[in-house]
Amino acid sequence: QVQLVESGGGLVQPGGSLRLSCVASGFTFSDYGMTWYRQAPGIERELVASIGSLGSYENYGDPVKGRFTISRDNAKNTVFLQMNNLKPEDTGAYYCKAYSSPRKPEYWGQGTQVTVSP
Repeated sequence: QVQLVESGGGLVQPGGSLRLSCVASGFTFSDYGMTWYRQAPGIERELVASIGSLGSYENYGDPVKGRFTISRDNAKNTVFLQMNNLKPEDTGAYYCKAYSSPRKPEYWGQGTQVTVSP
């Protein structure tokens, strides 16, 4: 049974930091690239950050460049998102996704809520 379980969300003040985790099970984690997305009410889902299956590349959405860092630990089947200098516009539900090739299914987690507010 495939599972992606996010954690680490919460309420934080502007300028604060959070570290999200996404633990995978039920598939070969090191065969899959991983992506963090976020979605706020009334706003289209947007890509936050991606990392290759072996961590060989990283990609970030423009709004988070220089503030967020994606990383992974294949030995622990976990991908992380370190979020620094958080802003109110970072508020939303954060989801992790596992992807491989067009012929393989994508897997999504259930999301973790991040709220940035004074």
